[in-house]
Amino acid sequence: MPRTPALPPLDWLRSFEAAARLSNFTAAATELGLTQAAVSQHIRSLEERLKVRLFSRLARGVALSPEGAAYLPHIQSAFATIRNSTTELFGPRAIQTVTVRVPISFALLVLVPSLPDLAKALPQIQLDMVTIHRPTDYDQPGLALDIRFGNGAFPGREADRLTVERLVPVASPTLAGNPDWTSLPLLLVAGAREMWAEWFAAAGVPGHPRRSHRFDSFVAAMEAARAGAGVLLGSRPLIDAALAGKHLVRLSDFELSSSFGHFLTRASAAPLTRAEQDFRQWLLSRLAGATPT
Repeated sequence: MPRTPALPPLDWLRSFEAAARLSNFTAAATELGLTQAAVSQHIRSLEERLKVRLFSRLARGVALSPEGAAYLPHIQSAFATIRNSTTELFGPRAIQTVTVRVPISFALLVLVPSLPDLAKALPQIQLDMVTIHRPTDYDQPGLALDIRFGNGAFPGREADRLTVERLVPVASPTLAGNPDWTSLPLLLVAGAREMWAEWFAAAGVPGHPRRSHRFDSFVAAMEAARAGAGVLLGSRPLIDAALAGKHLVRLSDFELSSSFGHFLTRASAAPLTRAEQDFRQWLLSRLAGATPT
């Protein structure tokens, strides 16, 4: 087998890069903290190793030969890769902003309570949340990440499931004692969560609501339920904190599992930055317990 040529020593390559960039051996020696004789020796040794002339010696300074000019960008790219990798892995991490579009309910009920954990886990990341109120808000270009509610089919986007929605009737403690809660006002949420009919059918409970209030966001309907305005078909895990704090009370043991849920999505052809990758991994880990297996 042919022997693979050994890589030239790093100090030879550093001398070559500096001399080529500055077009002067003496200036390169000053920058590198070496003598002019040392830089000249490095260049001479490199030329002997490569068996090409890298510089033309001029009366004042030097000029790259065609071979040297072809070699230089590769050496500079290699040094840049080493420098960036060293800084990224071992140097202090600069504060980086991750922008994510997110439904207002998910932002307030999931992301905002998780911010202290994000600050501990990823102190170099600051989050810029752009809240979504209508599906058309997702059409605005320019952002790599967004959180969407649906069944996971988002054309042109890759999706990581964050939650599986489970629906259960809930109300404020002041209404929880009513034995006939189906006669209370039902709180409706526009869109995919308006599933009262499906819940009643699956649970085998006759539903006869007298009247209802309708909201364009789940978080608004949830606040109405906490205020005692009626019964909400609560979406778990969004309501879990309110249940734990006894701000809302379950009215049935039956939960309807939905194919819908929240997904972290990204454009299929757009690579994520290191900060976006870190945020994605943190969010998936944070919500792993919210997705039943």
